[in-house]
Amino acid sequence: MKKNVFALSLLACTAPIAAQDISPYLPGEDEGIVYFLPKTMLEVNVIATRVTYHPGELCQYANQYLRMNNVSPEPETYWEIKQIEVRSAGVPDSTKAYLVKLKDKSSMSNVELTEEGLIEAINTSAPEKMPMEYVLEKPQKHENPRRYMTEDILLAGSSAKMADLTAKEIYNIRESKNLILRGQADAMPKDGASLQLVIDNLDTQEKALTQLFTGTTDREDKVFTAHIVPQDGLTDKVALRFSRSLGVLPAEDLAGEPIYINLKSTVPLPTVTEDNKKKKKLEGAIYNIPGKGKVTVSYQGKTCFEAELPITQFGTTEVLVNDLFKKVNTRVIFNPETGSILKIDKD
Repeated sequence: MKKNVFALSLLACTAPIAAQDISPYLPGEDEGIVYFLPKTMLEVNVIATRVTYHPGELCQYANQYLRMNNVSPEPETYWEIKQIEVRSAGVPDSTKAYLVKLKDKSSMSNVELTEEGLIEAINTSAPEKMPMEYVLEKPQKHENPRRYMTEDILLAGSSAKMADLTAKEIYNIRESKNLILRGQADAMPKDGASLQLVIDNLDTQEKALTQLFTGTTDREDKVFTAHIVPQDGLTDKVALRFSRSLGVLPAEDLAGEPIYINLKSTVPLPTVTEDNKKKKKLEGAIYNIPGKGKVTVSYQGKTCFEAELPITQFGTTEVLVNDLFKKVNTRVIFNPETGSILKIDKD
């Protein structure tokens, strides 16, 4: 939810409190402040990792000199699914738009809305909410192995000779580390910090030279999102598709295997009767009481995500009666994602 919020400070007043008129919003009729209640949209986020392998210059000698027998001489790029998560996001519900007709002596001196027009607070300010962001893996910078090559390696007349000399240098680095760690080196570091610095430098040299044989692998995460409209009893709905070679694809792209989403209400859906309609007269601020639904996501027959999430379409609406605002300064904070009440304070 975007947190670009504006407060209706022009509506503030210090006069005695009067009743508040709230009615369904009809374009072109009456003046006042229009707010929406949210409806739930399921946000399916797939974090996929693009893996890129570049073979090393001396990859054909990896088994001969370093006993590495699984080193591929061919470059490769492929995708992996790292994580799948579903979030319950709130979007304005056009069927739940209400008009607050503010009078001269208003009991709601300040109405705060989100940028999308969802109600956030009455007579106070909603706390700043930090956006939920994923920690994504990014490609790391690789050391240039030529920085650590000796003169003999650089002047080698063939790749076979270069591989032989490079392997010997790697073994020399390993031996130097072992001697230092055992305290047997001719020139030992003076303190722990110096020791760690030397070991780190030797590790960097060894890794850079070893990559001439093993190659480098870069991993980069990307987030792919699909929005699903909740429906009770939703079964095997294709949210997205996944291909090892192409990555995450739209639901209609048959080049990938389907990622299925299922949803089932975990509480009885409210029954609207004529008596309920009569009771819910618009005599105060309208808010949501969301229901709940169990969401599962599967791929290749395995469950990748399972949780119970708030679903406003599975709930009902109620009225925060005007009497609550009379004679006292009542402050209300709403959850803009569900339209439910988070907190009520009074003076």
